[in-house]
Amino acid sequence: MDIDPATIEVRDLWIPMADGVRLRARVWLPTGAEGIPVPVLLEYLPYRLDDWTSVRDSERHPYYAAHGYASVRVDVRGTGSSEGLFEDEYSPVELDDGVAVVEWLARQPWSSGAVGMVGISWGGFNSLQIAERAPEALKAVVTVCSTDDRYDNDVHYVGGAVLAIDMAGWAGTMLAFASRPPRPEVVGPGWVQRWRERLQHQRPLGPVWLAHQERDGYWRHGSVSENYAGIRAAVLAVGGWADPYRDAVLRLLTRLDAPVKGIIGPWSHQYPDRGLAPGPGIDFLGETLRWWDRWLKGADTGVEAEPDLRAWVTDPGPPAPYVAEQQGRWVGVDWPGEVPRRELTLGHGRVTVRSPWATGQDAGRFFPFGNPADLPPDQRAEDGRSVCLDHPVGEVAVELLGTAVARLRLRSTHDRGHVVVRLCDVAPDGPSTLVSRGVLNLLKRDGMDRSVPLPVGEDVEVEVPLVAAGHHFRPGHRIRVALSNHYWPWVWPHGVDDALEVDLAASSMTLPLVDPGAVPVAFGPARHARPIPITVPDGAEDPRPARVVRHDVAAGETTIEVDPGYGGTRRYPDGLEFLESAREVYLIREGDPSSPRTESHWRIRLSNDRWAAEVQTRSVITCDADTFVLENTVRATAERDGRSETVHEETVRDRIPRTSA
Repeated sequence: MDIDPATIEVRDLWIPMADGVRLRARVWLPTGAEGIPVPVLLEYLPYRLDDWTSVRDSERHPYYAAHGYASVRVDVRGTGSSEGLFEDEYSPVELDDGVAVVEWLARQPWSSGAVGMVGISWGGFNSLQIAERAPEALKAVVTVCSTDDRYDNDVHYVGGAVLAIDMAGWAGTMLAFASRPPRPEVVGPGWVQRWRERLQHQRPLGPVWLAHQERDGYWRHGSVSENYAGIRAAVLAVGGWADPYRDAVLRLLTRLDAPVKGIIGPWSHQYPDRGLAPGPGIDFLGETLRWWDRWLKGADTGVEAEPDLRAWVTDPGPPAPYVAEQQGRWVGVDWPGEVPRRELTLGHGRVTVRSPWATGQDAGRFFPFGNPADLPPDQRAEDGRSVCLDHPVGEVAVELLGTAVARLRLRSTHDRGHVVVRLCDVAPDGPSTLVSRGVLNLLKRDGMDRSVPLPVGEDVEVEVPLVAAGHHFRPGHRIRVALSNHYWPWVWPHGVDDALEVDLAASSMTLPLVDPGAVPVAFGPARHARPIPITVPDGAEDPRPARVVRHDVAAGETTIEVDPGYGGTRRYPDGLEFLESAREVYLIREGDPSSPRTESHWRIRLSNDRWAAEVQTRSVITCDADTFVLENTVRATAERDGRSETVHEETVRDRIPRTSA
């Protein structure tokens, strides 16, 4: 939708912190707000408001301003053009700054004193984290694709296992992102020196994350699951079935004392109004306005009368790595409620689970963004690498909604290992669609904060929760439970060649079903402000294939190459050309615990007719039985006044003991 520019004023601001550092901010104000103050909405990110998020920002912040809010976008300290130095994800100083920003916004002459926070991913995380600190002015939060648990529901570990695909990929991405310069137009002629100071200070994050293989104090910091009671702001939690953070929506509904509602759609790791796969999208901004109007303006918008959870239940369809729009229906349910469950006994006798080490190559992307190869393809090849246990749906459809749980009795040939459980929908003609999955590092079976070796050759009872799902199994289909002990490149294997033996008669799967009292719900079509136009410059590189899997039969090596596709090359309306080129590589050799290798390669170039800055990074992780070995390289160059200079060049090598991974 078009926004009348006469109704909005846009200002660039510096927000002062107590130590003298200033944060770069932009505010979209309703015209006349200084005469009639309005509530304030804050989005707080490290992703560069002056360029990288500017398209997304232009879709929503002007929209909020046109509907009576001062909408503010702030760059985290040491990122974008904000002053200071970046430390880590959700560092204490980031959260201290966030509280100070909320309090500063509440004091402005155009502010009514009531503040809300909105954000997706990083911005959704710190919205919850700042709400847990309970600044008086923060009255409401909309958190999208975020989590309450930084250890077991983020990009570092899954089920207590190293999440190789994003421990490597996201650490490499953050190294490249944190290495970008401030904008010269904003910070002035000293931009190269400020950039150099950032680069000299920063540290690769992969070694930090791998140094904390149990759920210790490092991960408890910033995990609001440690203190749900601290959150007093009203929380609207939003997730997608294609996003890895959707479990957090259900936990927040269950455990918050503050007003809370949840929405889970078919979406990937995106705002659900952006038209990105899988759809259908919804009028997300309209839903959030109802939330803001209730909690920041005191209007009766009916949000409290909505069902606790509005969720999409997906109909079965052909499995594909890209689905523009899923088929299904919206239901509204009270949560948590007394829901029916279907219990599946896995079978009879004992089976050996000893999967090929490249099992998991068809897992899809951990963070789907709506790109062509993000979703899991047909699982028949993966099923062939796993032990599969099928159950007919029967004559009555089975509608799953919530967290399926596998309970297994198993024994291992080693004192460590992993078990992976996949839940698939198998159509009558054979295609297998991944519905959900769960992972457990068997060293963490007694808790994520400890490592307890397995008694070799003795039965143990373990529980493996799968990520939440909403799915319709039709009559004539089969419900498949697939077991494996490898899942590369999602799960970094232990340094042993183990096998599991599962007692099927003593093992089961519990499926939570849609509450019979569920009501149909509906949403309006997506709306937002018309985004700023970007173009692709002439001569831009052709995109790489999104995902390529190669297998060297003689060597027994499987290599996966991925283009993460965060944005590619584009030109902004102010003339800035922003080039992004990235490649991730994951390699493993059958039966070789020392073979796993990950690589992340990035090149980022920002340029216009007055200056240019380029960053190249390379991040590699390898291992032996006892140690992770990491090598991170950054090279940064600047061009100005007709000359080029090296701003920073460094390679950092780390060795991290494998305590439980």
